[in-house]
Amino acid sequence: MSQTPSEVPDLTQRLPKRALLCGVQLPDDDEQSFRESLGELTRLAETLGLHVEGQVTQRRGSFDSAAYLGPGKLEELTQLTKQVDEPTAILIDHEVSPSQARNVQKATGAEIVLDRTAVILEIFHRHAKSRQAKLQVEMVRLEYMAPRLRETQGLGDRVRGGIGGKGAGESQIELDRRKLRDRIAELKDEIVALDREHKTRSSRRQGLRRVALCGYTNAGKSTLFRALTGAEVYVADKLFATLDTTVRQLHPEPRRTILLSDTVGFIRNLPTKLVASFKTTLDEALEAGLILHVVDASDPAVLRHIETTCGVLAEIGAAEVPQLVVFNKIDRLPDGKVPEEWLERFPRCVAISARNPDDVASVRQLIIDFFDAELIETELIVRYDQPQLRAQIFESADVLSEEFGEHAATLRIRADQATLGRLAHNMQEAESLKE
Repeated sequence: MSQTPSEVPDLTQRLPKRALLCGVQLPDDDEQSFRESLGELTRLAETLGLHVEGQVTQRRGSFDSAAYLGPGKLEELTQLTKQVDEPTAILIDHEVSPSQARNVQKATGAEIVLDRTAVILEIFHRHAKSRQAKLQVEMVRLEYMAPRLRETQGLGDRVRGGIGGKGAGESQIELDRRKLRDRIAELKDEIVALDREHKTRSSRRQGLRRVALCGYTNAGKSTLFRALTGAEVYVADKLFATLDTTVRQLHPEPRRTILLSDTVGFIRNLPTKLVASFKTTLDEALEAGLILHVVDASDPAVLRHIETTCGVLAEIGAAEVPQLVVFNKIDRLPDGKVPEEWLERFPRCVAISARNPDDVASVRQLIIDFFDAELIETELIVRYDQPQLRAQIFESADVLSEEFGEHAATLRIRADQATLGRLAHNMQEAESLKE
C-alpha cells in the first residue's frame, strides 16, 4: 500500500540501529576535506541515533551513474553489510539519484539507503519545534520525495477513471503525485501567512539594536545565547539542535534594549532548498546590526566552517552586515589560546569559552560598545507641556545634560540614527497637535 504524500515516511520508527558509510572522493576534493566530510556524516548518523559500523570509500573521476560506487567497491560494501548481524542503513556522503540509491540497496540488501540530503532532512524533521519550522521542513521533504515516489512505491495499478482522471484510469503514483503537489501548495500558502506575521513582529522591532548569532552547527551558539540572555533554550552536543529562531533581550539589560537572535546552524553542502525554506530564520541575520559569528575553535576544520558560514550569509545577502567572530570553546585547546594567524586574519574577533562568565561578560560589553560607537550627540528642545516626549527621550537615549529655560528645557543627548529619527517624528507630531 502506498504512502500518503502529505505524510512523508517518518524514518524514526524504522531506522535500524547500525549504519555503514560510503563516500566517493572526486578530483576537486583534497584528502583533508574528504575526511572531514565523512567525519561530519558520522556525527549526523550519531544525531539520528545510529552506530556507525564501518565505511567504504573510493577515489573516482565521477560517481558511478548506476550505483554511485564502482562495481568493486559496491561488492566490498555488500560484504561489509553481510558482516553486520543486524539490519543496516547505508548513508551516502553525497546527494544521489533515486535509481542510484535503489541500486545500492538492491546490491547490498541494506534495510534502507539514505543520501546526505535525506539524513539532514530527517534530523531537521525530528528537531523542528515551532509551527513555522515544521511547515518549512515538511515542504522541503515533500519536494525531495517527489521524484522518488516511483522508487519507494512502485508503479501501482490504474485505479481511477472518470472526470479528473487520465484516460481509462489514473495510476496510484499519479494520484500520489497530485496529492503531493496539492499539499506543497497548501504548505506554501501557510508559510506565506506565517512570513507576514513574522514581518509584522519584525517591523515592531525596527529601530532597536539587534544581534544575530550565526555559525556552523554545534559551534556553541545556543550555549552563548543562553549565557548572554538568561533564556532557557535547548542546548545539546548534537548537530542541528536548534532550528527555531529565539529572540531575547541582552541580560543584564543595558541602558537601551539590545535583542539577540539564535539562528539555525550551517553545514557544508546544506541542501539549497533548506537554505531557501529557512529564509525567514536567516533574515534575522540580514536585519541585524551585528552578527556574532560563533566558531568552534577546537574543531580541526574551523577555517572551513568559517568559509561555509560566510558563504551562506553571502547567499542570503547578509555579507555586508558587520561581524564579530567569536572563537568559542577555547577551553578545549591545549593552551587555551587561538593561533596568532587567526587573530590577524579576523581583526574583529574575540576568543572565549561560553561557559566562562567572565568571557561572556566581555562579549556582552563588546556588543554594547559596538552599538555605542554609532551614537550621535545632539540637542533637543522640549517644552514643559510635553512630559510624554521628555519621558520618551529619557527612555530611549542617553541624556548627557539638561538645561532649563523659561518655556522649555534643552537636552543634550546621545542616540543612534534610528532613535533620533523616531524622536524627531514624535516631536513633529506633538507640534502638529498643538497647532
